[in-house]
Amino acid sequence: MKQQPGKRKPALWGLFLLVASLCTHAASAVEQGPTLVYSWPVNAGPLDPRGYSPNQMYAQAMVYEPLVRYTASGALQPWLASAWQVSEDGKTYTFTLRDGVRFSDGTPFDAAAAKANLDAVLANSQRHRWMELVTTLDHVEAPDRLTLRLVLKHPYYPTLMELAQVRPLRFASPQAKPGHAVGTGPWMRVESRLGEFDRFARNPDYWGPRPAYGEVLVKVIPDPNSRALALQAGELELIQGAAGEITAGTFVRLRDQGFATALSAPLATRTLAMNTGRGPTRDLAVRQAINHALDKQAIIDKILYGLEPRADTLFAPNMPYADLGLKPYAYDPALAARQLDEAGWTLAPGATVRSKGDQPLSIELVFLGTSALQKSLAEVFQGELAKLGIHIDLRAVEDGALVRRQRDGDFGMIFADTWGAPYDPHSFVSSMRYAGHADYMAQRGLAIKDELDQRIGQVLASTDEQQRAAQYRFILSTLHEQAVYLPISYLTAISVRRDSVNNVQFGSTLFDVPFEVMTPAEEH
Repeated sequence: MKQQPGKRKPALWGLFLLVASLCTHAASAVEQGPTLVYSWPVNAGPLDPRGYSPNQMYAQAMVYEPLVRYTASGALQPWLASAWQVSEDGKTYTFTLRDGVRFSDGTPFDAAAAKANLDAVLANSQRHRWMELVTTLDHVEAPDRLTLRLVLKHPYYPTLMELAQVRPLRFASPQAKPGHAVGTGPWMRVESRLGEFDRFARNPDYWGPRPAYGEVLVKVIPDPNSRALALQAGELELIQGAAGEITAGTFVRLRDQGFATALSAPLATRTLAMNTGRGPTRDLAVRQAINHALDKQAIIDKILYGLEPRADTLFAPNMPYADLGLKPYAYDPALAARQLDEAGWTLAPGATVRSKGDQPLSIELVFLGTSALQKSLAEVFQGELAKLGIHIDLRAVEDGALVRRQRDGDFGMIFADTWGAPYDPHSFVSSMRYAGHADYMAQRGLAIKDELDQRIGQVLASTDEQQRAAQYRFILSTLHEQAVYLPISYLTAISVRRDSVNNVQFGSTLFDVPFEVMTPAEEH
């Protein structure tokens, strides 16, 4: 699994959580109402709006809001900012803030509060350098109560898209006490018990449409099978997300049992990155052969029960600048064998593994040991590539070790899922230039790597739409032709609900669940 945007190794955020009010102003005014029962594998974390793991993104999105919001259609809409203007040189963004908005502790949301939040990000810019906007932002101004101005060092076309992301550019009350999650969003966390649940209450002072539910109770259920059983027993009302909340087989079983189910549109790409800087995957012929050797559709049908569309490119065609008509690597094991033979990777009589000189064609595939899906996919890849004379050494690691291997390039192949909207393609491509990411390490063996990085910098600063499209075509075509990635499928979110909850919708990203639009059934 590729680390999520800005993810860091988990930090200690307390030895335990007490049952406590976390929103002092509004806690006494919490409104009664129906409860929606959901689940997540771990607690929501301290909910620092600028924090990474163990802060959970679905919960950060419930409590904190952006200046502009990304919609499922790919458009940007005003949110905490009611309007904005961009200077002709593309370096100054001036926002008119929505009047009358308050944090859940009663503090007004104004330009001074917004500036304080953004200044805090800039003060810790090294932590957030994965986000190009942070390194591009020169300073923030608050000329009056409802005017916020961002001044950039140079033009950066994805500025609004990055302001829409879940973290770290959302806003907390400058008056909030340490450890208290106080935002402007439709929900406030009012109670938490480590290993048991997080309780989110409706914000009675919310400026937007009032949620129908009075609270969302998020039970901590680490195991996918236990989560499915809890839904069947009526202990949960909703399972939803794109992080393996239940297996594909369980989803199909629940659908067949009559539960209401849904699949989202493609949100990101499930893919493997191949290391061009070490081992046999340095050879283009090996990378191309692997792309031709796997019957992805059969694998999707067997492991994913056909729930995800086959991926033939790094980004789905519905992502900006990604519909390039690139020629897929067709399933053709005979062609794969010829490519390996011609490149000198031959199979000696009686041998089961190809070699070139004294080097065996053996590749280490690293995956997250706690992911049953990655394990299943890895085992299928191992079996299928063995037929071609490629030995795949499976290496299951825990989350911290996975991040270290991504950072150090300690892999032959590694799962490297894209981040989805609104991060793809710009944020994902931007991260390819930084050594802490698996993509940089996977690409570092390419002779053209320096030019790719230069072009990435140019495309992000381009103000000319045609030039930008041309740069993306070069970057994505090169990565495709160099077979750096093995795209598998386009990730979808799943939803399974009991008939006690209506109007269940998907969020516009992989990382948010729009509880605020859901409604309880009138009769249940």
